Amino acid sequence: MSVQNVLNLIKEKNIEWVDFRFVGLSGKAQHISLPATEVDEETFVNGVAFDGSSIPGFRGIEQSDMVMMPDTETAYIDPFTAHPTLIIMSNIHTPDGDRYDRDPRSIAQKAEEYLQTTGIGTQAFFAPESEFFIFDDVRYENGMNKSYFEVDSEEAGWNTGRKEEGGNLAYKVPVKGGYVPVAPIDSQQDIRSEMCNKLADAGLRIERHHHEVATAGQAEINFRFDSLTKTADNLLKYKYIVANTAREYGKVATFMPKPLFGDNGSGMHVHMSIFNEGEPLFYEKGAYANLSELAIHYIGGILYHAPALIAITNPSTNSFKRLVPGYEAPVNLVFSKGNRSAAVRIPIAAVTPKGCRIEFRTPDSTANPYLAFAAMLMAGLDGIKKKIDPRALGYGPFDTNIYEMSDAEKAEIRSVPGTLEEALDALAADSEFLTEGGVFTQDFIDNYIELKRGEAKQVAIRIHPHEYNLYFDC
Repeated sequence: MSVQNVLNLIKEKNIEWVDFRFVGLSGKAQHISLPATEVDEETFVNGVAFDGSSIPGFRGIEQSDMVMMPDTETAYIDPFTAHPTLIIMSNIHTPDGDRYDRDPRSIAQKAEEYLQTTGIGTQAFFAPESEFFIFDDVRYENGMNKSYFEVDSEEAGWNTGRKEEGGNLAYKVPVKGGYVPVAPIDSQQDIRSEMCNKLADAGLRIERHHHEVATAGQAEINFRFDSLTKTADNLLKYKYIVANTAREYGKVATFMPKPLFGDNGSGMHVHMSIFNEGEPLFYEKGAYANLSELAIHYIGGILYHAPALIAITNPSTNSFKRLVPGYEAPVNLVFSKGNRSAAVRIPIAAVTPKGCRIEFRTPDSTANPYLAFAAMLMAGLDGIKKKIDPRALGYGPFDTNIYEMSDAEKAEIRSVPGTLEEALDALAADSEFLTEGGVFTQDFIDNYIELKRGEAKQVAIRIHPHEYNLYFDC
């Protein structure tokens, strides 16, 4: 969409406000709104100024001036505002006009540019399956003398005996019993459909939605794959629309990986493939899972670099509450066709040559999608360039249920890091693959590690309620 087309859209739809957005290191969107009457061609040439020192991990107060440079291709109408508002994503530049090397969106674009310089392919496609919970009530507090959280859902398995409903209507979702039941057990069909309608109006191609495995309103909506940066843009749009549609229904949505103890967490399985001038490069008929050797080497790069990669794809302390055995969590760094207990799965049902892809199941939605997708691509490309063979390294294929293997057999399988600190240590030791072609800078990686270590420390030094169970009577 050209600048003129955006200006025409503003007039045609009687837009009152233009909301310019960028994304910080955390992956959360930030925004500044301008009156539509103040937006003209110069706005798209000169950008929109903001204070970079107020964004964690960006700049100090002595270098705070930064500029959002709008990307007109991302424009869509906000479905929630009372005053007609147009949303536009932006890249971040310095006042000198240079691309800011800590801007996650620019890093995603540099990863796409790097792919084209390798001669391997011309385009990488991504499709995330970002799961979430829809709760009715969320309360939490952390202080000197108290620490707790409490969530509730009308369909939660723990509410089979609740009287406050004015007559309990039963049909609650059992623990681990929420995968695709029909109503009345699935009470959230309409809210998910409304989310999908709004997403479609905002430009996403919706493929399906359904209730997920966990109790208490776990859900999933799938949208069509696209190129790396566009998919990251779409994921931010997805999370924004899901959260605000839930709010319209008097509910709250969260993409937190593990909000409930004792049931499945929410992942963000990411499907990936590479094309060259429109031709798929991951397909080879008759090979294992119909995968080409290039795809096998891509998997090799993902699995070889996985400990470091996970610092970016699972960048929260809560991520590692999900990455434990027993809850369909992909903790095993192996690959397999159709096996959901492996970190890398190759879908084999109803797959065409163009649909041939790999699925990295470890990530979750605390990840900044621009950074996560870029890092995955860089790991895969490193595997292709170095011909990393996951078969030779003992990464599979494993086509049996790994959770049912003996302890001795499991001991031979490499697992994901156990904590965020372990993942950050791995990233500190293995980051060279990210800096190829200047996609990630070492300054960015060092800054990112420092920021995330600070988050981990905030959790580590706080008293956990369960410590009272374990140690109060010592």
